[in-house]
Amino acid sequence: MHQEEVFVGIDVSKARLDIAVIPSGDASALPNNEEGISRLVDLMKSLSPTLVVLEATGGLEMASVGALAESGIPVVAVNPRQVRDFAKATGRLAKTDAISAQVIARFGQAIRPQVRPTKDLETQELAALSTRRRQIVGIMAAEKNRLSAAPKWTRKNIQEHLAWLEECLTKVNNDLSKAIKESSLWREKEDLLRSVPGVGPVLSATLLAELPELGKLDRRQIAALVGVAPLNRDSGLFRGKRTVWGGRANIRTAMYMSTLVATRFNPVIKDFYHRLCDAGKGHKVAITACMRKLLTILNAMLKNRTYWAPLASADS
Repeated sequence: MHQEEVFVGIDVSKARLDIAVIPSGDASALPNNEEGISRLVDLMKSLSPTLVVLEATGGLEMASVGALAESGIPVVAVNPRQVRDFAKATGRLAKTDAISAQVIARFGQAIRPQVRPTKDLETQELAALSTRRRQIVGIMAAEKNRLSAAPKWTRKNIQEHLAWLEECLTKVNNDLSKAIKESSLWREKEDLLRSVPGVGPVLSATLLAELPELGKLDRRQIAALVGVAPLNRDSGLFRGKRTVWGGRANIRTAMYMSTLVATRFNPVIKDFYHRLCDAGKGHKVAITACMRKLLTILNAMLKNRTYWAPLASADS
């Protein structure tokens, strides 16, 4: 007999995990701690689900996703915006944790998001360091903005805080560098990435930590995953401008800064950028296209395990 497919949606909060199972309609809740996650794994093993779907909720889901993936259960964390849009499209406007779990399960059944390899423990650690670095840089930028307009009786406090943040940033940078150098696989990948003019330590660490798919997908898939693939905006006779949307914003931010450098010092990207500008493309359009080209080059280099070669990269 054909076995009925089972889909599970899990709404993750700081305190608990709300679980919905379809088509049975079963619902339950477990604490979001080590004991609760262990019981969640046992429950999923007994159900043998086709797919378990969670929302990516700022890292609260990582322990559950890691435990389920390690147990061989097909699990994926999806963008919460996709689930919200799905809920609106299906007329589910009310929101509780239990309802959210049901919607997530329905989303998994209808959309069937692709299961991607989860990050191992070392990669999660590297991603945490990369995230912390980004947070510190953001706080420093905010404090510098405050300093420019701060009254004299608070300037010293802000300057002391900035000095402390500089020390924190130095330590995180050292920890990132140490983590990469202590891994032979990451060290090789970093050497490949850093051989490209314009790619510095921030972008290489960001790609290693937050884009493990780099080198494993084709150029269209990797561009769509990061969010630098142009999307059509056409309807009837109307032909709108193609725009980029979605993807991994943190990676795009790091890519943008490196691409600006590459348009000056990388001969392939520099030539491509000027050709686009000469053809009448706007600055932002040209930079986005260069980001996509640089990402395509890096993807091909990791896939083939080859170092930077300007002539070969020009054809990428």
